[in-house]
Amino acid sequence: MFPTILIVDDEQAILQSLGGILGDEGYEVLSASNGYEALKVLSAHSPDLVLLDIWMPGMDGIETLKAIRKDQPAIPVVMITGHGTIETAVKAIKHGAYDFIEKPPSIEKVVVTIGNALNFRRLAEENRYLRKKNLEKHHITGQSGPVLDLSRQIQIAAPTEAWILITGENGSGKELVAHTIHTLSHRSEHPMAAINCAGFSGEWIERELFGHEKGAFEGALQRRRGRFEMAHKGTLFLDEVGDLPLKTQARLLRVLEERKFQRVGGGRDIDMDARIIAATSKNLEEEVRKGAFREDLYYRLNVVPVYMPPVRERKEDIGPLLTEFLGEYARDNPKGPRSVSPEALALLTAYHWPGNVREIKNFAERMALMVGEPVILARHLPPPYGEAARAVTDPSGLLALEPWSAALMAFERAYREANLPRFGNDMARMAAALGVPVEMARRAEKK
Repeated sequence: MFPTILIVDDEQAILQSLGGILGDEGYEVLSASNGYEALKVLSAHSPDLVLLDIWMPGMDGIETLKAIRKDQPAIPVVMITGHGTIETAVKAIKHGAYDFIEKPPSIEKVVVTIGNALNFRRLAEENRYLRKKNLEKHHITGQSGPVLDLSRQIQIAAPTEAWILITGENGSGKELVAHTIHTLSHRSEHPMAAINCAGFSGEWIERELFGHEKGAFEGALQRRRGRFEMAHKGTLFLDEVGDLPLKTQARLLRVLEERKFQRVGGGRDIDMDARIIAATSKNLEEEVRKGAFREDLYYRLNVVPVYMPPVRERKEDIGPLLTEFLGEYARDNPKGPRSVSPEALALLTAYHWPGNVREIKNFAERMALMVGEPVILARHLPPPYGEAARAVTDPSGLLALEPWSAALMAFERAYREANLPRFGNDMARMAAALGVPVEMARRAEKK
């Protein structure tokens, strides 16, 4: 299917000449003689590109361009300008036009400009698709209250240029939050560079952050860019920033304040243009009190605080997380489990998940490999997910008693023994206060 071009011009000769050129090049051609007619054609046909004259009676090209950018911003617009209106054409580009061509239009100029504009649109569509896929890949699963609050925080903070400090336990998904913020930001078309500050010593961390020059130290055989350069115009993610040595903290603070840095072994200042997102599993306020983290750096990073809740604070998300991870692993192992039974889910929800989302993902992978049935049952749960969880949900073993009457009597006895001391061991008083028939209380006493 050939691209469709809409030509908008009040001169019939221009419509015919451009229409003939583009038709010969294989394009589908639509035409309009003024801005109002152009907007109607756009609404009905949604062409791939618009050639738009600047000077037209009534609604001129600039006003038409503004309307197009408002209603269909993805369509590239190339302005057609006559002699002496170059300044106006440049103004049109500031309003969102892709480029301009001069009258009388040369065939070569028209064909090249349109080809470039359509390639630009294709790349923009690919970027939007990749951005959507990136959001899907790094989306935060769950509909619990804490996750909805987190999502609102991200939606507010992401489009800004504010620096962000993400706090949360290990494995809770802080890097996921950072990726989501970057993808939703105005810097998303530029790279996000990440570094785990806990993974390097003081000497190495500076080389990783700022890069180094050839010969800066033994083994530096060539110049190497650091994370700050890799994140130019994008985002720099400092994971576990609380583990930075104090010496590196001082240099990092200076770079953040001056927005300039030098490579290790270098003497030339390099401009720093990156949004900073930091994350830590430590309590930085406590680290500041202990003298392990600079207070001025803490306040520099903590412009917008974002808290990633642990799994134990969002237990209603455990089921959806398991379903998502099992679905991922099912692609490699079609015979493996795809869901969790209600009984097994109850036990897993009672478990405290100290490793947070990372532990859930590892557990799902383990079950995908070990369970050869479509549903994970309670009997499939290995320690500590089975036994420990059962101890939480059934500390007295009542659920294992058979028959029903034995379990019921055991519960009545446990309930009486737990509450009787509150009423001075007065059976009648306890029964009246708790709404238990005194005969039932005494029956439990006799058993």
